[in-house]
Amino acid sequence: MKWIIALIACALAVPSWAQQAKTIKDIEVHYAALNSTFLTPQIAKSYQLRRNGHTAILNLSILDLSKAGKPATQATITATSKNLVGNTRKLAFNEFKEGSAIYYIAEFPITNEENITFDINIDAGTKGAGTIKFNQKFYVEE
Repeated sequence: MKWIIALIACALAVPSWAQQAKTIKDIEVHYAALNSTFLTPQIAKSYQLRRNGHTAILNLSILDLSKAGKPATQATITATSKNLVGNTRKLAFNEFKEGSAIYYIAEFPITNEENITFDINIDAGTKGAGTIKFNQKFYVEE
């Protein structure tokens, strides 16, 4: 549990625009894209994530708004990233469960000052399904 808490703390340590949320029917989707160097070496190793200046992660968590306390809920997630020159990449998510928390994390390569558009499809069954689209600029850290 302490690793997941540390991962979320790292995600929240970046500027406030990096952590965002969207409500889709009865689910609340929290998402953050950040350079993998924001992860501590221990967290990256524990979750077998690459930690370097040319790799970023997209972190999602889905909460069930129809239940007291908004518990985490599972969903099927598909997503693509597209840069300004039109290179599109399908993102592969790994699901991590830590106690009652569920996180979906995808890794992807970045170049310096690269603007990426994310198109994320979330399907939590009858609880909600929808799309989140956002742009973010990344900087390589040497």
